[in-house]
Amino acid sequence: MEMSTQHGNSDPNPSETPRWNRGSDADSTHWIVRKETWRSAGPQGRLERFLNESGNGVCADCGSPDPKWVSLSLGVFICIKCSGVHRSLGVHISKVLSVKLDEWTDEQVDSLVNLGGNTVANNKYEAFLPDNLKKPKPDSSIEERSDFIRRKYEMLQFLDGNEQMICPYRPHQRTASSTSQSSSGHQSTQNKKVCEKQPTRHRIGHKFRNSWGRKDSDQHKSTKKSNSLAGMVEFVGLIKVNVVKGTNLAVRDMVTSDPYVILALGQQSVKTRVIKNNLNPVWNESLMLSIPENIPPLRVLVYDKDTFSTDDFMGDAEIDIQPLVAAAKAYEMSEIRESMQLGKWVASKDNTLVKDGIITLIDGKVKQEISLRLQNVERGVLEIELECVPLTQ
Repeated sequence: MEMSTQHGNSDPNPSETPRWNRGSDADSTHWIVRKETWRSAGPQGRLERFLNESGNGVCADCGSPDPKWVSLSLGVFICIKCSGVHRSLGVHISKVLSVKLDEWTDEQVDSLVNLGGNTVANNKYEAFLPDNLKKPKPDSSIEERSDFIRRKYEMLQFLDGNEQMICPYRPHQRTASSTSQSSSGHQSTQNKKVCEKQPTRHRIGHKFRNSWGRKDSDQHKSTKKSNSLAGMVEFVGLIKVNVVKGTNLAVRDMVTSDPYVILALGQQSVKTRVIKNNLNPVWNESLMLSIPENIPPLRVLVYDKDTFSTDDFMGDAEIDIQPLVAAAKAYEMSEIRESMQLGKWVASKDNTLVKDGIITLIDGKVKQEISLRLQNVERGVLEIELECVPLTQ
């Protein structure tokens, strides 16, 4: 991928972000020193500095000033409203992180910097933007944002022609001589199938894909329509989910398991890393999801990762996040500043709670600690911490 040309023919300003992957820079002692100086600022400091570069101070999709969110996989800074649409695309297309709320690593900042920022990304993804198509504006509706963002990143309708992935095999053309070339025709057909299967929808976890992605033929059209409307949902906030740990999880590989967790909220889904050979895994991994206006339950699914076969199901549970959201809204409208209990989700035989899920206000943050007894499995408990984040952050 080509990097921004603004650094190419002049000695970089110390306030600008270096691009480490340029050969001429890597061979220069000057740039090695600059790189070490840049790294000494820490990932958060480097991220803030990159945000202040030209082009990154507005949302890459609608132009809203002071964006606080990033698509790490696409290399763009985006606003809170556009970030909700990006999440609905799925993490295989756009992995969204917060500039302020997430803890960034040096590797993540390196990856973002090497993608070039908003200017480079828009030169690529908007290279052939039609003259009669206007980009969304800061006050555009969710429908306008969703339509543009999906066409830009999911359908790649405006992509630079040099970046397009072209199938190396031409579709087999049936001619008069094709009957005498049946073997080569068969090979061409097979190759065509290979190419046609490339731009598939990625789903996390084989079982998750099978249970959520597989629909009866008579439901196919309605499902497709539902997915296409996913990005048009209005969001009322964000929920930060810290998957803390699992206890006494089910055995799926002889004497142990390789567990990971999937979180699903409406059309969105994210997953934790896999922890090998552990029935009491500790993830302490924070994941972010947008909260739709019509708040669905947060679904939690645990799987055992298998290399050569379908991932094994290790239990699931549902969390009603409406009490947490209601408490967060009430706090925003109040003048409360001291730490206190705001409410609780009472454990009973009608839900999956091991103990009451207390909703607390701590340091201006509305949080809830939850211990879940996994369902549809022989055993296992999952501990999760929730935090409701208002759209203003």
